[in-house]
Amino acid sequence: MGVLEDKLFIVRFKGGSRAALCRIYEKYRTDLLKLAALLLNDGAEAEDAVHDVFVAFARSADRLRIGGSLKGYLLTCVANNARNRNRAKQHRQTVGLDETDAVACESATPEQWVTYSEELQRWSDALAQLPYEQREAVTLHLRAGMTFRQIAELQAVSVNTAKGRYRYALEKLRATLNGELER
Repeated sequence: MGVLEDKLFIVRFKGGSRAALCRIYEKYRTDLLKLAALLLNDGAEAEDAVHDVFVAFARSADRLRIGGSLKGYLLTCVANNARNRNRAKQHRQTVGLDETDAVACESATPEQWVTYSEELQRWSDALAQLPYEQREAVTLHLRAGMTFRQIAELQAVSVNTAKGRYRYALEKLRATLNGELER
């Protein structure tokens, strides 16, 4: 149903339906925000990135051509936007994921929230230590569900390089997180 529903939304959106655009936004907003937050390490900037992607998406109705899934298309747009933002701010210091807590979990109890927040902070700290390309590979594969071929195309590298970045990132994350547990 999801693919057919997306195709219907796209047809309506291309026909000028604002309601279809709003429905697409509502359907994928959370996934896009989570991806942007993980890639940007900044909740406010993640919101801006997703907003920018949807503004560009809304303006492209007349020339929009989506070969695969709508979700995959939007995730790729967000990843590209995040990459461009990270390149632009490379000279500045990386910011933590403090603001992404609100994006990641909206319905937890206070007790669950404390545990979730602590775990998120550990993961955020560990991810922030990775080189950007490795962090991007892990995030796109695990959070966005992209294949290594899609990641390779997005990063303009071979599939083996994308797999290697993913593997090295997981090894570093394991070492970092296991080291925290042993302390």
